[in-house]
Amino acid sequence: MESLALVILLVAVVGVALVVTVAGLLVSGRRKPKPLPRTHTDVIATPPTDPDAPPVELSSPPATIEPEVEAEPAVIVEEPELPALERPEGTASRLVRLRQRLAGSQGGLGRGLLALLSRDRIDEDTWESIEDTLLTADVGVVPTQELVERLRTRMRVEGLSAAETRTILREELLTLVDPDMDRRLQVSGEDGKPGVVLVVGVNGAGKTTTVGKISRILVAEERSVVLGAADTFRAAAVEQLATWGERVGVEVVRGPEGTDPASVAFDAVKEGVDRGVDTVIVDTAGRLQNKAGLMDELGKVKRVIEKQAPVTEVLLVLDATTGQNGMIQARVFSEVVDVTGIVLTKLDGSAKGGIVVAVQRELGVPVKLVGLGEGADDLAPFDPGAFVDALLG
Repeated sequence: MESLALVILLVAVVGVALVVTVAGLLVSGRRKPKPLPRTHTDVIATPPTDPDAPPVELSSPPATIEPEVEAEPAVIVEEPELPALERPEGTASRLVRLRQRLAGSQGGLGRGLLALLSRDRIDEDTWESIEDTLLTADVGVVPTQELVERLRTRMRVEGLSAAETRTILREELLTLVDPDMDRRLQVSGEDGKPGVVLVVGVNGAGKTTTVGKISRILVAEERSVVLGAADTFRAAAVEQLATWGERVGVEVVRGPEGTDPASVAFDAVKEGVDRGVDTVIVDTAGRLQNKAGLMDELGKVKRVIEKQAPVTEVLLVLDATTGQNGMIQARVFSEVVDVTGIVLTKLDGSAKGGIVVAVQRELGVPVKLVGLGEGADDLAPFDPGAFVDALLG
């Protein structure tokens, strides 16, 4: 009995011991620390080496050779060159060239008269033919009658030969053109103010181009110039004048399309006064002579300008090919703005040279400039002697 109790007690002790042992193992398993995460760079521990041993060279990873990249060539951005200012042809060579061109285009009138006057017998029919030739050339009725009468008298009194006829005809034509008229451009002002040139005329006569060509000549003479683009009803005219300004190196005063022309003209002259320039040239709209309101406005432009400085020159630009229609234009413009000089353009074309005589006689003012082509230098002072010689061929 005692032996059985002892066995039972021993089994119980062993069972308790097993339970305690298993519980301890479970607790220690739960408390086991987690391994530290490895960083990007591993540290490798090496065993200690013999201090007398030579150092071991660690092999380094092979160097990576980057491919060579060729540098792109530098792009040099050049600044645009400023347009070179144009310089006009010299006066002497220009006049020679223009005389030659004039002679080639105006010989018909003179040759016709010489052929008639060189006949062995000049009767009434011949004189009528002479009158018709002059009238066809737009000389005008009164100047034609005066010229024919003087020729008849001299040929009857002096008994001229055919060889002398050309000399007489040249003298009488030169008298008709009136070489004593003052043909100088009044481009200088007084009292420290600029000269003011007002340029008028109908559209298509070459008015804006004439303004540019005059400024070109003045700049070549070392004069300072300001241009006023008062033809505000035509954007093309404003742009055309701006182009001329760039070509010759002068300032162009302009306003938006449709701006009051008198306002632009006033600003241009004011700019010229403030800057102390020599000359202000004002381009105006191509007023039609049958538009009374527009013509009145042109008179307003002149009045407004003169609040700043006196107008020293009023140039009327006429197309020489328009003949008697040009005479109508001349009369109307002269009534509005007191024209002081005439510019005849397109005299190298189908123009009839007599318009020079007619317009001078009608207005009592001289032809000062003539245009003989589209080139920038095809504008020259009117030379009565050269013109008559060109007429005679």
